Amino acid sequence: MIVAGIGPGNPDFVLPAALHAIRSAKVLVGGSRALADFAVEGQCTMTIRGDIPAVLSFIDEKLREQDVVVMVSGDPGYFSLLDALRRSYDEELLQVIPGISSVQFAFARLALPWHDASFLSFHGRRPSDEELSYTPGRVLGIITDKAYSSRTIPKLLMELGWPKEAKTAICARLSYDDERIVRTTLGGAVSEREETHCVVVVIG
Repeated sequence: MIVAGIGPGNPDFVLPAALHAIRSAKVLVGGSRALADFAVEGQCTMTIRGDIPAVLSFIDEKLREQDVVVMVSGDPGYFSLLDALRRSYDEELLQVIPGISSVQFAFARLALPWHDASFLSFHGRRPSDEELSYTPGRVLGIITDKAYSSRTIPKLLMELGWPKEAKTAICARLSYDDERIVRTTLGGAVSEREETHCVVVVIG
């Protein structure tokens, strides 16, 4: 089985190895947007929605006859279906092709080094207060969702002691034609247009 990272979504930022695997696949699994963007005629496809057991059952069935390519957004190693696949299959059966994570792409757009940054995800989870704690100069790269958005996360960080003047960037729809990057502060972010599935970068 091949697990291919498709980066932020735009084919220009997908590794050639991933594109080759995706286009050559007889069986292709991925999110609805990924399948719309990358699937080709004649492929057997399965859409990843909320029912992960159904996806794993489909993969089990197809693997009996042929290989399966699973597309995941960003990089497979960062909060993706790879976790579930590793629990279900021996790692020797998994070939992983890396991709550009959304947080990595956001830092590139901001021309900001990320070697000292802390990457956190609010996608279906909430990091602990300790993980979110403030220290001067700390840099956060945060993945958001509908419950924790570009407005609610800044509010939470300020409640946990982050200064309202902390530089903040809201990075939405990265790599697409309607990409939107707003540079503001934590205090200003709560008044900006709300973005749900995006990346928020904060510099303490």
